[in-house]
Amino acid sequence: MSHSAIILFAHGARDPAWALPFRAIQAAVAASDQTKKVELAFLELMQPALPDVAERLIQEGVQSITVVPLFMAQGGHLKKDLPVLLDALRDQHPEVNVTLTPAIGDVPELTQAIAQWVIQVAV
Repeated sequence: MSHSAIILFAHGARDPAWALPFRAIQAAVAASDQTKKVELAFLELMQPALPDVAERLIQEGVQSITVVPLFMAQGGHLKKDLPVLLDALRDQHPEVNVTLTPAIGDVPELTQAIAQWVIQVAV
């Protein structure tokens, strides 16, 4: 059992197919690093929710969780909702190291990769 985990955090949608690209990212990350558990959690409309995933991981012995927001922009969910969720998790489990990465839309390499793809396909 790994003591470290990654939680990919996405918004959620009513259409189950919406989650397919996020599940593909989860599978690719998990395949690249088998020393960490890699889970997918949602803010709303889909399950599992972030607190549920984190609680299960902690019960399994995970001591370090990295949350990676799969959001393109800093909106209310990342500015308000996610900090509340993470503060509650840290308050309930101060022994667990919980870190937060930038949202994918805030990573220059990723936005540049998207721009390059658009340039290639928009011929």
